[in-house]
Amino acid sequence: MNDDDQTPPLMQRVLDNPFILLFLGVAFPSVLYLIWGIMEIVSVPLAN
Repeated sequence: MNDDDQTPPLMQRVLDNPFILLFLGVAFPSVLYLIWGIMEIVSVPLAN
């Protein structure tokens, strides 16, 4: 079996694709800030 016939590993394909990196660079912080914001809103005590 020749090594040239094999496809590269998944992480190498992800890191070689700039559009996937752009998507991940925008999506991960957005999701984290969204979760952080929801946690902050839930932690605010109710007014009486």
